[in-house]
Amino acid sequence: MDQTITISEDDLTGDDIVALLRYHLGQMVQHSPICSVHAFPVERLRAPDVTFYALRIDGQLAGCGALKQIDATHGELKSMRTDPAFLRRGLGEAMLLHLIGEARARGYTRLSLETGLPEPFHPAHALYAKHGFERCAPFGDYTEDPFSMCMTRTL
Repeated sequence: MDQTITISEDDLTGDDIVALLRYHLGQMVQHSPICSVHAFPVERLRAPDVTFYALRIDGQLAGCGALKQIDATHGELKSMRTDPAFLRRGLGEAMLLHLIGEARARGYTRLSLETGLPEPFHPAHALYAKHGFERCAPFGDYTEDPFSMCMTRTL
């Protein structure tokens, strides 16, 4: 039976989204020192410079991601997370492609991200590299950090 996958803007008021983002932050703290965790809390994801998206399968939350505007031509990926019950189904890639499309539609010419460096983040590194992201120097407010790395690509 086919499943319906939808990706849509979300206002971050649902209990399922809040729980997934709490899980996301918990995982970041588990694998990196708190000073190296740059994941946004729910309140920051509601700011006007961030657009948050929920990925649902037949209405059930399966993942999320956000696009933060750095300036008129530069965006940043934030809060990319797949619910553990839905891993290895290509949903992270679906969200990434959606966010790249949204960035292009906004007229961005560059899309960047910050992610953890330790081994648990290696699958994310591979996904980003597959879609043209390359390691780069810290951008925006990020600084050199042995637990963190930045990646970017032109659009």
